[in-house]
Amino acid sequence: MSPVTSPGVNSYTTLAGGPDFRHEITIKRSRFITVLRRVDDEAGARALVTELRREFYDARHHCSAFTIGPDRGIQRSNDDGEPSGTAGMPMLEALLKRETRPGQQPSADLSDVCAVVVRYFGGILLGAGGLVRAYSESVSTAVDLAALIRRQRLRLFTVAVGHAEAGRLENELRTAGYHMTGNSYGPTNTLVGLALADDGAIIAAAVERLASLTAGRCVLTDAGSDWVDWPVAPLRQ
Repeated sequence: MSPVTSPGVNSYTTLAGGPDFRHEITIKRSRFITVLRRVDDEAGARALVTELRREFYDARHHCSAFTIGPDRGIQRSNDDGEPSGTAGMPMLEALLKRETRPGQQPSADLSDVCAVVVRYFGGILLGAGGLVRAYSESVSTAVDLAALIRRQRLRLFTVAVGHAEAGRLENELRTAGYHMTGNSYGPTNTLVGLALADDGAIIAAAVERLASLTAGRCVLTDAGSDWVDWPVAPLRQ
């Protein structure tokens, strides 16, 4: 997916790609089924709601919330028949306040995520406060269990090197901690790809290391920029 770019926002957290993540809790006999999907526009978020209305056609409520964009510029929520402010907004706040970067300085930057909570009423009224807690807990627990990735906008570079040297150079750079983006092969050489943070000192250090590894024969060639995904461990196992 390619998120809408925003000047100054170079990283954020989102769901890993793949199937929707689902998690269910029961509170006073009511079932709360949370479905999370990674989305990159409002149409994708609304498509999930439509799909779940068809799948869970006999459920009383299909409440939703989503935030989209590196700067989380798009935020929407819907109570779908629950008392105003007791479902959609608590769900959205659970997405917006979820802290990421475990072990580092906490940052609430989860985005490109749609959450839908399907509720089957169990016959016991929860009250406004109970509904707020139930919908918030449903989304928070699901996000804590889901597989997340860190998206970072990086500078892309290639290094032209002879075919016979490409494997060794790629391995040396990977061992040194550089993020390798794959190779392409031409008739006379291999283009070894790597991604670097858009930081002058980091790029300068890479230039120096490359010169050392190749006795100055190879140089970095700018290949633009792109979003690169990094795994993030779930908070709960």
